[in-house]
Amino acid sequence: MKFSKIVMFGAGNLAFHMAEALHKSGYRIVQVYSRTEVNARKLADLVNARPITNYNEFDPTADILIFALNDSVLPGFIDKIQFSGQLALHTSGSLPMDIFKGKADHYGVLYPLQTFSKFRNVNFYEIPLFIEAGNPKDLANLQMFASSLCARILHADSSQRRKIHLSAVFASNFVNHMYSLGEHLIKQSGFSFDILKPIILETALKAIESGDPVSSQTGPAVRMNADTMAKHLEMLSDSSNMQKIYTFVSNSIVEMHHNESII
Repeated sequence: MKFSKIVMFGAGNLAFHMAEALHKSGYRIVQVYSRTEVNARKLADLVNARPITNYNEFDPTADILIFALNDSVLPGFIDKIQFSGQLALHTSGSLPMDIFKGKADHYGVLYPLQTFSKFRNVNFYEIPLFIEAGNPKDLANLQMFASSLCARILHADSSQRRKIHLSAVFASNFVNHMYSLGEHLIKQSGFSFDILKPIILETALKAIESGDPVSSQTGPAVRMNADTMAKHLEMLSDSSNMQKIYTFVSNSIVEMHHNESII
């Protein structure tokens, strides 16, 4: 099956990068939907598509509909769409494929495992891309479609994908929050976030190159250095939330490496 016309529902970070990758791969995106006209137009202009703000105006002759919308609105949004034979795909890591069941005849999931921001260039071809479809024929079509976007296509059902998404929350979202807390603390010492960049990079590279983050763990918790940790907690006395985070994460490290708690 040749996908000659695509409608992109969504104009956020993921939609931005996926639409751009599709456009560069030679696919024709005919429409971009967003509730906000300015957002729809920005992405539509990038991929030579027509912006729409009314979902009822989507082109019914499109071959594929991609739903790159917030998880909290996606199921209700899909309920409003009148499908007529298109291959319908959502891009969520946490929502099941079956949100299309009983609504679309042909459906699946196209989930890229990456963190996206519009200001960052991403090589989509190198991103792990997880796919799932409602039947073998749709899966074959989706495999063909996905392979033009990415070199690493992986099959995962909805249960597996939820666990993959959860692991990404820990490995990306939570880690980035730790960067934010680290930035807050280092500014209090009179220095900028730049001072932390070498240790952040080295930590990431050790985990990536070894393939075993457990073995590359360092710091006072894995060394069972209770005195140092007690001093750190005292330094965080003006923030009960940061004390809780420090205590919880330190105990988690100790439990993983020594099967006990320390603070």
